[in-house]
Amino acid sequence: MIPIRDTAPCHSTPFVTWGIIAVCCLVFIIMYFIPDADSFYLINRFGMVPMRYAHGWASYNGYTFDGYFSFVSNLFLHATWWHLLTNAWFLWIFADAIEDRMGHWRFLAYYLICGTSATVLQWFFDPNLTIPVVGASGAIAGVLAAYFFLYPLERVILWVPIFLLPVVVHVPAITFLGLWILLQLHNATTSIIFENVQVDVAWWAHLGGFIAGTLLYRFFLRDLVIQQK
Repeated sequence: MIPIRDTAPCHSTPFVTWGIIAVCCLVFIIMYFIPDADSFYLINRFGMVPMRYAHGWASYNGYTFDGYFSFVSNLFLHATWWHLLTNAWFLWIFADAIEDRMGHWRFLAYYLICGTSATVLQWFFDPNLTIPVVGASGAIAGVLAAYFFLYPLERVILWVPIFLLPVVVHVPAITFLGLWILLQLHNATTSIIFENVQVDVAWWAHLGGFIAGTLLYRFFLRDLVIQQK
């Protein structure tokens, strides 16, 4: 199921959402065209490598790092074009309505806090991982959490590829996002119950972002002015 668009109202221009998408795309393009050695260095320095936080402050695998900054900087790095496009697409569809409800600066703070919380949970459940955790997925999960509670009955228009036919269905947001979070929970728990399962997606980061968003979204909403006639 591929979301095409949603029906939640948006009465302002989502400058922050567009800015986040633009920064992620720009960073990826730069890293795509620079030498592989430089790209590898930047991914390892600014991606969050859990193992290097397991034994105190020291360089890991020959790369130094800047404190906890990678818990934030990793949100703007992506591993592949598909990884980038998927995250950018979810931001494009769901984030504008949330930015509209929160305002630009509140939304930016909310996005970064959810993303950082997501990275922390991924580190907590997989502290011995030796490869960088990168991507905006955890922060986007926080956006989806806010959407889940603020617009549960708005429609998400999905393209369902059945025998390559353009089948389009309308489902309530609570249904689509409910299935999404169940999938994240299933994959996250599977990754720790079965030790031999190979995992290349930070499922716990997705859950961490959604949990943070669930707990925090109401504190970032703008006060709505109601005019009575």
